[in-house]
Amino acid sequence: MAQVSNKKNYLLITYPNSKINLGLKVLEKRKDGFHHLESVFLPVPWCDALEIIENKKVTSEKVVFSSSGLTIEGGIDNNLCVKAYHLLDAEFSLPPIKMHLHKIIPMGAGLGGGSSDGAFTLKLLNDLFHLKLSTTQLKKQAAKLGSDCSFFIHNTPSFATGRGEKLKSIRLPLSGVHLVILHPPIHINTTEAFKHILRSPYQYSLTALPDWNHKTWQKRIQNDFEGYAFSRYPSLRILKEELYRKGAFYASMSGSGSAIYGLFDSKIKIATSWNNLSVFQTTL
Repeated sequence: MAQVSNKKNYLLITYPNSKINLGLKVLEKRKDGFHHLESVFLPVPWCDALEIIENKKVTSEKVVFSSSGLTIEGGIDNNLCVKAYHLLDAEFSLPPIKMHLHKIIPMGAGLGGGSSDGAFTLKLLNDLFHLKLSTTQLKKQAAKLGSDCSFFIHNTPSFATGRGEKLKSIRLPLSGVHLVILHPPIHINTTEAFKHILRSPYQYSLTALPDWNHKTWQKRIQNDFEGYAFSRYPSLRILKEELYRKGAFYASMSGSGSAIYGLFDSKIKIATSWNNLSVFQTTL
């Protein structure tokens, strides 16, 4: 079993970011129960905060996990940050740690917050204990955590296939574009979303997206999860329509939902009707 370096830092803080999907096509179900997907992932600076410190106190627990901010549902054993630690601990026999996650990215929103937390935990532990894992090695470990965790290792705009773990970096003509993300208090379970997927005809491959004029995006880029989500939660469709009325050149649900985002040529004024939503905006 590999051992960690004797040279140690004792505290590291990082800021796991979110992502949005530019299009999401579900191509077919795989033999392993997962689905072949096609999407473009775009990193977004809506971030959580993750702190890890080596635990010098004698304890029977290798990971002492705490959190603040948004409430994280489920037991600690299902937390991707904790899973990431145990994944590396099995190979490197890591020292005990204390881990604190300040949760800001909405959950069940299709923004990849949990996947990002898990991937950033791998990177943080790699730095903290000088494990010297390469980006390729970290991606392989991240793929064991979840389908889109690998994306947050490299963390650049990417064309994604397979389960979302096969990634190819691409250039997107979005410099200066204004992004608005709206998240209502709706949690969409990814498993349920896949059960009710309504696939649309496959007309355009997203590999060509960087070459398309922004004016064509509305007709060419689709998210196959919108049909189910909009039928169950009509308010999501209304939010998308509002973004278009505000002047978005493209608006969509991200991932399996429920966050709705819009891309604009310039900054817009936030509507008073969005006061009960989580709202994030930035210039790309």
